[in-house]
Amino acid sequence: MDIVLTLLAAALVGQVVRARYQRARILLLGSHLASLQLERHMETLTQGYARAIREPSEARQLQILETFAQAERAVAAQAQTLARSMGKESRQATAMGTFAVCIPYLERLLPSATRDFRALLAIHAAGFQYVAENTEGWDPKQRAYHLSAELYLFQHSCHWYCKSRLVADARLQVRHQVSREKVLDSVSALTRSAYRRWLNGGTAG
Repeated sequence: MDIVLTLLAAALVGQVVRARYQRARILLLGSHLASLQLERHMETLTQGYARAIREPSEARQLQILETFAQAERAVAAQAQTLARSMGKESRQATAMGTFAVCIPYLERLLPSATRDFRALLAIHAAGFQYVAENTEGWDPKQRAYHLSAELYLFQHSCHWYCKSRLVADARLQVRHQVSREKVLDSVSALTRSAYRRWLNGGTAG
């Protein structure tokens, strides 16, 4: 009986510690997003792309998609601002665990099992800019497809940093009915290669 009570107490303490740890991260990221309109622009694009796809006429689809060029550039610019802003935070505050579940203060216990969220944000910012500038010369539908994937991967990264990779995977599947692997296959080659280097512990550049 004592063992059961001890285990229950330990589990409860663990839940409290994890909740406080995650809340601190949510507040930190939120403080950097507060002065930006990044989330609003992302919502505009996500909803706008979905509306365009529902149009039966391809000509109408392209017409709608072309109206989002300004919002696409705004997302790219705001992501750059967020990356620069978060870049001023410490490595310890921006470390995120590579394990599926959240292990509070892993950056202190096992730094080698963490990755730098600041570097990941820089990857996302560069990816948004690359697609928005349309260096590849994609048509509006192709650009929207790749930018949607960039948006989904960015959201996944934020959820991973604030909660855990397991939670981020679940939210991506529930909200967009897609896996992280599929999203990673759909972003630009620039983002995909940089993301994989980051994930493997290499440099983002």
